[in-house]
Amino acid sequence: MLFEYRVYTCYPGKRDEFVKLMEEEVVPFQVSKGMVFIASFIDEQNPDKYIWMRRFENEEERVKLYDAVYQSDTWKNEMVGKVLACIDREKHQITRLVPTAKSILR
Repeated sequence: MLFEYRVYTCYPGKRDEFVKLMEEEVVPFQVSKGMVFIASFIDEQNPDKYIWMRRFENEEERVKLYDAVYQSDTWKNEMVGKVLACIDREKHQITRLVPTAKSILR
């Protein structure tokens, strides 16, 4: 099992719009394609930070689900533009995590 821990920097004043976009459109769409959404957070100390996590059974599933989401017409034609209007893609931080043997996330 592996997790993605994603930290995004929103453009100033865009975080609330991005949270709404994620909760109402992006996450439901990705879940409909098979993604397992774990959680999302806002940074209490930084008004431009948004953090979220998702889970994959293995690397093969991750590749398959990335393809299902990011190569879809819906993503390309309806969502990516909205996302990129809110976040600074150059400042993405994506960390892949594997739970330790004693982790409750195993």
